[in-house]
Amino acid sequence: MTWREQFGQLARTVEAVFPGDRDLDALFGLNRPLRVKLGLDITSPSVTIGNEIQLRNLRRFQELGHVPVLILGDFTTLVGDPSGRDKSRPQLTREQVAKNEQTWKDQIGGVLDLARVEIRHNSEWLGRLGSEEILKLAGQLTVAQMLERDSFSQRFAARNPIHLHEFLYCLFQGYDSVAVEADIEMGGSDQTFNLNIGRTLQKNAGLPPQVCLTTPLLEGVDGSMKMSKSLGNAIGLDSPPKDMFGLATRVPDGLVERYFVLATDVPDEEIATLLAGDIWEAKKTMAEGLTARHYGADVGRREREEFERVFKHKELPEDIPEHVVESGVTAAVLVRDVFGLSGGEAKRLIKQGAVTLDGELLSDPNAAVAVEGGEVLRAGKRRFARLRLR
Repeated sequence: MTWREQFGQLARTVEAVFPGDRDLDALFGLNRPLRVKLGLDITSPSVTIGNEIQLRNLRRFQELGHVPVLILGDFTTLVGDPSGRDKSRPQLTREQVAKNEQTWKDQIGGVLDLARVEIRHNSEWLGRLGSEEILKLAGQLTVAQMLERDSFSQRFAARNPIHLHEFLYCLFQGYDSVAVEADIEMGGSDQTFNLNIGRTLQKNAGLPPQVCLTTPLLEGVDGSMKMSKSLGNAIGLDSPPKDMFGLATRVPDGLVERYFVLATDVPDEEIATLLAGDIWEAKKTMAEGLTARHYGADVGRREREEFERVFKHKELPEDIPEHVVESGVTAAVLVRDVFGLSGGEAKRLIKQGAVTLDGELLSDPNAAVAVEGGEVLRAGKRRFARLRLR
C-alpha cells in the first residue's frame, strides 16, 4: 500500500512531500518503525486547531506502528522562528517558555498517546553546542542560500532588518533532525525551507536525508492571517464547546471548505454536497463537525441546536451565567465589570447599539442603570449574564 492509502482521509491534509511521494513510499517499504519528527515552539499557553493538523498526522504514524518524536522547542522558542514574518519575532524568556509548556502536554495528550511518544527538548543538544560547533554548523550554508527564503528576501528588498540569530534558527531546527536521526519530518508549509535544511545537515553528517511532509497553514477565524493566539484569531484545543462552535461560525465563507478539510472528520463527498447548497448551513455543519471531533457527536449536535435556538430564533440561552452587581452604576461600568471588558470596549458596544437589558437598549454609556435583580444583560450576539444584586 502507498502511504496515501495507509493515511486514508488524513492524506487530504498533506500539501506536499519532499522530495516526492515515491521517497515516502520507499521508507514505508523498509518494514521497520520510522522515526517521525514534529517540532513545536511553545510560544503561547494554548495549542490551536491549526497545530492539531500535524498532531493528528503524527497520531496516524503512531497508529501505523512508527515512532513519533515530538520536539518541544524550548531552545528554539528563545531564538524565535522567522518563518513568514516581516519582522523579528519577539523573544521569550525561559520562564515564559516553561510556563507555556505546562499546559501543552495536557492538550496534546488529547490527540496523541503520550505514553508512546518520544518527547524531547532541543535544549538537550542545542544548549550544549560550543562556539566551535556553532561555527561548523553555520559554515554549512551561505548567506545567498539564506536569502533564497521568501521572508528573508522580501525583508532584504524592503530594507527591513534581518538579525543574525534568525539565520541560526533555521540551522538549529535542521540540526534537530540530525540529533534525533529523523526519517520523516512534518511541518506547516511555511516551514519548507527549514525542513529542507534538515535534509542538507543530515546528508553532511552522513545520515540518510529525511523525507518532509508539509501541511497547509490554517487561517484564523478572521480569515486574514495564519491562526495564532497572539493575533487573537485562534480556536484553541482547550476552547469550551460553546466557544469552539461559536468561533467556527465566524469563519469567512471562503474558508469554510478549508476548515472542513483540515479541521473536521466530515467525508469529502459530504463536504462537496454541503458546499453546493446554502453556505450558512454548511458553515454550521462545519462548526458542528469541529466541535464533535473534540467533544463527541452529541455535544456537537447540542451546540448547534443551542446556537440556532439563540441566534436564529432570537431566544435566550438555556444556561445563562449569573453576575452579582450593584445598582446605580453607569452602563459602561456595568458592561465592563460583568463581561470583563475594557472601559473603551464597553463604551463602544453601547454606542453601537449592541447592549440591552431585558431587551431594552442601553444607548448612553454614562447613564446610571437601575438593577432590581433577575434582569438579563446582553452585549453583542454571544455575551449574556443574569444580574443579581449584591
